[in-house]
Amino acid sequence: MNATLIQMALLMACGVAWGIFRPAGLSARHTRVVLTNIVYYLLMPAMILEVLWKTDLGIQSLQYTVLGWGSLTVAVLCAWLIGRLFKLEKKRLGTLILGSTFPNITYLGLPILEQTFGSWARPVVIQMDVFSATPYLFTVGLLIARHYGEEDQHKSPWLALNAPPFWTAAIAVALNMNGVIAPDWLMAALQKLSVAAAPLMIVSLGMALDWQAISWRNMPYMPPVLLIKMFAMPLCAWSIASQLTLDAQHRAATVLDLAMPSMLFGIVFCDRYRLDSPLYAMIVTITTLSSLVTLPIWYLFLSK
Repeated sequence: MNATLIQMALLMACGVAWGIFRPAGLSARHTRVVLTNIVYYLLMPAMILEVLWKTDLGIQSLQYTVLGWGSLTVAVLCAWLIGRLFKLEKKRLGTLILGSTFPNITYLGLPILEQTFGSWARPVVIQMDVFSATPYLFTVGLLIARHYGEEDQHKSPWLALNAPPFWTAAIAVALNMNGVIAPDWLMAALQKLSVAAAPLMIVSLGMALDWQAISWRNMPYMPPVLLIKMFAMPLCAWSIASQLTLDAQHRAATVLDLAMPSMLFGIVFCDRYRLDSPLYAMIVTITTLSSLVTLPIWYLFLSK
């Protein structure tokens, strides 16, 4: 785990360095937009198709959904209760709930879990994402952002599910369940695209870390976020996973995936619904740095 985190930190440092030195005059912000769109529209669908086409889907996939939705719901309730207790401003409460709930399951979880546990962890991460975290984000998460923020035009949250990863997952599951054999040449091409996804994810995450967003004004919000995101939520996930029929290795992988720091995509919701974007950027930065300490602790706990 420590060796894996060192590798991830070095890749993130490359993204940070890009923002400082701006090679060829390209800013980190514009470069990150290009990288993330390449991953979102090309590399991620290729990875999902490769993994889900040949993965043994069944009761375990349903358990990933139950585990993810249960853990995320507990995190939402904890953040909401803290916000109500301290009477937080509406927009900041919405930001706090988003930042405390949604983990970076794929962009950070995939490379860390694959390096830590092996290639068998990749289907775990993909299924945790497409069957659990992302549907929850684009339904419950979107409703939270709309409730606590502002929106010029009301749109159905289900429209957000019209995205390449979901269409690719649906196609892959259909091919899998119908027993269609994947051509070797196609799987080889998909595998080559998939390999490029993880390092680009980490480099783009380093580009996204916003050091200027760290301010003393927002510091009081960090303890509850860290408590929920880095400790309470993984502990809840471990409790739920212990009641399922997952074996020890898969239980450890799923819990560690849910122990990842706050996801970067939430900043899009904050911008769109006029929540507190600087606060969310600070949450992403602080939880990502904190994960370098908390993830090894959880790994040791789950390995016992």
